[in-house]
Amino acid sequence: MEHIVSGVGVLDKSCWLLAAVADGPCTLAELSERTGTSRATAHRLAVALEEHGMLRRGSDGRFALGLHLVTLGRTAAQQFPLADAASDALAELRDRTGESVQLYVRDGGDRVCVAALESPHGLRTIVPIGAALPMDRGSAGRVLTGETGPQGWVQTVEEREPGVASVSAPVRRAGEVVAAISASGPIDRMGRSPGRRHGGSVVEAARAVETRL
Repeated sequence: MEHIVSGVGVLDKSCWLLAAVADGPCTLAELSERTGTSRATAHRLAVALEEHGMLRRGSDGRFALGLHLVTLGRTAAQQFPLADAASDALAELRDRTGESVQLYVRDGGDRVCVAALESPHGLRTIVPIGAALPMDRGSAGRVLTGETGPQGWVQTVEEREPGVASVSAPVRRAGEVVAAISASGPIDRMGRSPGRRHGGSVVEAARAVETRL
């Protein structure tokens, strides 16, 4: 039992270190301060996490999130059941709109992209699978917080990123919003009223995902 408790303690502290570095690269002293651990403990855990690719050190010696987390994030997102359910609907939506399409779910205070297909155009929106984006900017974030327009979609223009417009619709299960499906692209193609152009297609894709669920 003592070994189990000890192991859980190390795991907790390792997670604290990762959370601290997620706020920005840290020196060892900053890691110790942010996590409330001794410098020796912070160093021992940080080095171990570095060996497993969870942390890395920059040229300035500060610890940052490791690239192995990118792989894990993508794998976790791809294994999410909603991604499978949405695959056909996303492909059809991408082909119909000619724009990049994404599926987002809520994860705490963020929205995470669990599936995405890129536009065939050279100038396009790119959202990597596993990317965590803010909930308070962008049409998908608004949908996930419960906002829905009279036509069933929400549009935003240059809210999260300059030059980009998007339109999103909710995916519901048992009456609850479980995901947001989106089409996004440059304003030059989407226009400043992207919902008028693609809202119906996005809503139709959301209904298709609901049927698969």
